[in-house]
Amino acid sequence: MLHISKLTAATFAFGALLVGIANAETVLRSADTHPDGYPTVEAVKYLGELLKQRTNGRYSIEVYHSAQLGEEKDTIEQTQTGVIDLNRVSMGPFNGIVPETQVPSLPYMFRSVDQMRHVMDGPIGDQILKAFEAHDLVGLAFYDSGARSFYNTKKDITSIADLKGMKFRVIQSDVFVDMVKALGANATPMAYGEVYSALETGVIDGAENNWPSFESAKHYEVAKHYTTDEHQIVPEVLVMSKASWDKLAPEDQAIVRQAAKDSVVKMRELWDAQEKKSRDLVEKAGVKVSEIDKQPLIDAMKPVYDKYLSTPELKDLAARIQATK
Repeated sequence: MLHISKLTAATFAFGALLVGIANAETVLRSADTHPDGYPTVEAVKYLGELLKQRTNGRYSIEVYHSAQLGEEKDTIEQTQTGVIDLNRVSMGPFNGIVPETQVPSLPYMFRSVDQMRHVMDGPIGDQILKAFEAHDLVGLAFYDSGARSFYNTKKDITSIADLKGMKFRVIQSDVFVDMVKALGANATPMAYGEVYSALETGVIDGAENNWPSFESAKHYEVAKHYTTDEHQIVPEVLVMSKASWDKLAPEDQAIVRQAAKDSVVKMRELWDAQEKKSRDLVEKAGVKVSEIDKQPLIDAMKPVYDKYLSTPELKDLAARIQATK
């Protein structure tokens, strides 16, 4: 009788252990170069809440913001090898890895933010996300980064001629380098975290980014001239390490994919509010905002398009994007 009792107790203990293992929380590490509170950071936190809720606490996300795990180029490599589970990165640094990402990164590819959202939410966006899988990554969703424009420490820029000879920091991407060259300026690829000091010390004359990044990185403190040329409306992408993805059961993969899509709604809501708030803040801080005739800049992009739309597949992708209302 004692033997049976011990056996029963052991069986219960083993069963409890299995339940504990099944219910143990797996914390996924997610990287972002932006500071805490930034829309992309908050969107991934929201994704973590959805994931925790929909898996009954089995999965959650820890967001390492402010480039704690490195700048974007470094974190991409870490995500490919499975050191980082999730990563929010601008499309630009993926241009040399996933050819399809070059097309939405091209200057003036999108007519507006609304059109970009419509394109990336549809079959074209799904096609681009699918392309990441050949590079040890799983594309989950697209976030916003608004419209990118030039800002500088020197002068108001109101025509393409004003750009000539100026030194601008760009993302470490050939598309961005070639865009700046086509405008008659000099491109300096540089990590995001180095831009403030480079502006302050005169290593560069300016940079280009959206309103929230210009404000949150405090670049407006040293660069008082912002031009609304809106040369790029480049989506940001949320990816997962293929190594981490393959560890998930198929039903959990479906949960992660859907939760990522659902987090886009939250991100856009936060983004739209932050964009207005950031512009108001920097204008009150004394930044001069200038408008520019965009057509000469658009016309200057022909050699860039010729270089990067180098295959029938990429040309078709660009045509489909531009044909989308």
